Amino acid sequence: MLVGVPKEIKNQESRVGLTPGSVRELTLRGHRVLVQKGAGQAIGLGDALYLAAGADIVETAAEIFARADMIVKVKEPQPQECAMLREGQILYTYLHLAADAPQTAALVASGAVCIAYETITGHGGGLPLLAPMSEVAGRMAIQAGAAHLEKSKGGMGLLLGGVPGVAPAHVAILGAGVVGSNALQMAVGLGARVTVLDKNVDRLRQLDLVFGNRIVTQFSNAQSIEDAVLEADLVIGGVLVPGAAAPKLVTAAMIARMKPGAVVVDVAIDQGGCFETSHATTHADPTFLVGEVVHYCVANMPGAVARTSTFALNNATIGHALALADKGWRQALRDNLHLKHGLNVCLGHITYEAVASDLGYLYVPADSALA
Repeated sequence: MLVGVPKEIKNQESRVGLTPGSVRELTLRGHRVLVQKGAGQAIGLGDALYLAAGADIVETAAEIFARADMIVKVKEPQPQECAMLREGQILYTYLHLAADAPQTAALVASGAVCIAYETITGHGGGLPLLAPMSEVAGRMAIQAGAAHLEKSKGGMGLLLGGVPGVAPAHVAILGAGVVGSNALQMAVGLGARVTVLDKNVDRLRQLDLVFGNRIVTQFSNAQSIEDAVLEADLVIGGVLVPGAAAPKLVTAAMIARMKPGAVVVDVAIDQGGCFETSHATTHADPTFLVGEVVHYCVANMPGAVARTSTFALNNATIGHALALADKGWRQALRDNLHLKHGLNVCLGHITYEAVASDLGYLYVPADSALA
């Protein structure tokens, strides 16, 4: 198979779909890999490393899209990239379609076979291709939140961990999954006072066993969320419904009653956000104010630590990339139920039920599309 790796073009996105090591895995199996010139340069993965791994370097993304059987990316295709996709071509990347009607329409129109990292499941449960970026985003959420509590960034001028004789900041974390757990580790490590909320009592028990009285665990409901948000200095939104739009857990009315200079970090923004007042921002312009509350809603947070993120992501994605290249998409999906769960758009049809439901499309089960 001819595999193509274009340079990412989303705002300040320096990750790359395949590392040289991943390219070598593909070329050792007899596949050819086209990498756009400079695709990994910003994170120290120069063209010479790709050439040594067996890739061919090409000048433009247009050539890659025109020639490759499978496109491997990191972020969802931008409009000009969607326009270059063709019928039957495999697109293997993050998509987050439920919150992105224009992209969904463009992918349906392209006739491409679109496999989303974020809905591929794992043998032990969970979402193994989403997990590494959720780990990065959860840890970064505390860094970003702590920075924006500084007065110069619009916050109330609060040091997250406090100092002797001065109380630390209070961090409320909505969701105790991968994002929330990693945010929790960072917040506790910095000395913050932490409350974590989730509907899974077993997960709260696990965290209580690990962190004990260093944290407060609360069952998540409308009242506990409101209480935590209004008392917090920093709120991290880390909830996820796989493949679907994030639930709006924090209303505009709650935001209006938060402390002046408080900060919210919406890690769920890729799926539409879990704060009613959220809209996606970029690394170039990461925040906005709603009343006196700072909102940090960068849709590609792990892109800020692009080298770490690229290697962490490739560790998770290369196995399925090899299967797709070795077998072709139909056989690879028939052979692996977990990979089949990643099929979101196929030959003009929506094949992921939550996306179809959220955006008003006819749902065509993946098995029907494969047949």
